[in-house]
Amino acid sequence: MPWVHSKPDFNLIETVKDWRIKPCKTLEIGCGTGTDAIWLAEQGFEITAIDVSPLAIEMAKENAGKSGVTSQFMVKDFLNDRLENVPFDFVFDRGYFHSFKTNLRRKKIAKKIADYLSDEGMWLSLIGSCDSPPRETGPPMRSAKNIVNAVEPYFEIQFMQTSVFGNDQKNPANVWVCLMKKRKY
Repeated sequence: MPWVHSKPDFNLIETVKDWRIKPCKTLEIGCGTGTDAIWLAEQGFEITAIDVSPLAIEMAKENAGKSGVTSQFMVKDFLNDRLENVPFDFVFDRGYFHSFKTNLRRKKIAKKIADYLSDEGMWLSLIGSCDSPPRETGPPMRSAKNIVNAVEPYFEIQFMQTSVFGNDQKNPANVWVCLMKKRKY
C-alpha cells in the first residue's frame, strides 16, 4: 500500500506551522490509516477523518487508540455521501483530489469542499505533479493548469509549490503543495 506512511507528511506539518493554521474543526478526506489525522489531533485540531476503505478506517481507529487521541474516523465516500457536523475550518487531503481524471470531476470535488468550509476556510491538498519523470506506478500526475482550472471558481490559491510526498519510499513522487482559501462566491 504505497499511500501508507508511518510519519505525518512533512508538507502538512510545514504548512500548518508556516501559515500559522490554528487548531480548528478539520476534515481529512482519504485519511488512510490515520497518520496525518492523528498528528493534527495531537496539535489540538478537532478531526473528522474519512476514507472509502473500511480496512483503512479500522486501522486508523486502532492507530488513534495507540496514540491516545480522539478523532472521528468514518467510512464515507466524500463525493457521494453527506457529511454532518459542518462547516469545517480546514480541509486536508493527501492525494484525494488528484485521483479524479477529468476537470469536471475535480471541479465538482472543489465545489463540494468549498460548500463544506466556513467562510474563511482553508484547504490544503497534496497533488501528484506532472513535473515528475514518467513512471508506471504512483499517484496520478496533474499539471498546475489542471489544478487552477478546477479550483479557481471556488478558491483563492494562497500558495502552490513543488515538493515530494512525505512517505517511507526511497524516491517519493513529486507533488504540488496547494493551500487555498475559500472564495466568496
